[in-house]
Formats: sequence, C-alpha cells, structure tokens
Amino acid sequence: MSAVHTQEPRVINVDKNAAYPKAVDELKEKEELSEQVELRQNKYLNNIVEQDHRFIKRLVKSGMGFGSFNTARRTLKGYEVMNMLRKGQVEKLEREPSKNESSL
Repeated sequence: MSAVHTQEPRVINVDKNAAYPKAVDELKEKEELSEQVELRQNKYLNNIVEQDHRFIKRLVKSGMGFGSFNTARRTLKGYEVMNMLRKGQVEKLEREPSKNESSL
C-alpha cells in the first residue's frame, strides 16, 4: 500500500469470511496498515459497490485477453469514466442526450 497512487483506507468493508480479521491484524503488526483502520464485517455492506460495478463486470468479461497490466488499467478506467458520464456523476458537465434519446 506504499505506492504513490494509493492512500490509507479509513474503513475496510468485507464479508463474514473468517480469514479477513487475521489478515488485517497481520498487516497492522507489519505496520503496512495503520492501527486506526477499522474492519467492518457485514454480509451486505459491499452490495452498493457490487451493484454499481455490475455494468463494468459485464463489459470486462468479454475483454479478458488484456495483453498487459497497463492495457487492462487504461481499458477499465475508460469503462468507469463512460459509466460515470452515463449516470451523470461528473460535476460541471451536463449530460447530452444520446442519438436515440434526441429523436424522441
């Protein structure tokens, strides 16, 4: 987690798998994870995130032959941006109707 592009999480949401508390404790002992990081185990906490990424998962399935990590990263970033634009999640940018919508 010491890469330049990452930041320390405040909370980690996971399911009820018994391996998670042990793994988080080991990371804290190695000081790879701050002692302030909270582990929340709840079967349903990640559902919102999982539902939001269902669209992305569907697109990625067909493109599983990424040649390199950077190709995968760029492609997935593009999928995420297009999904955010479609959902109107980008500030200061008005959503333009698609060709199908404008003819209605």
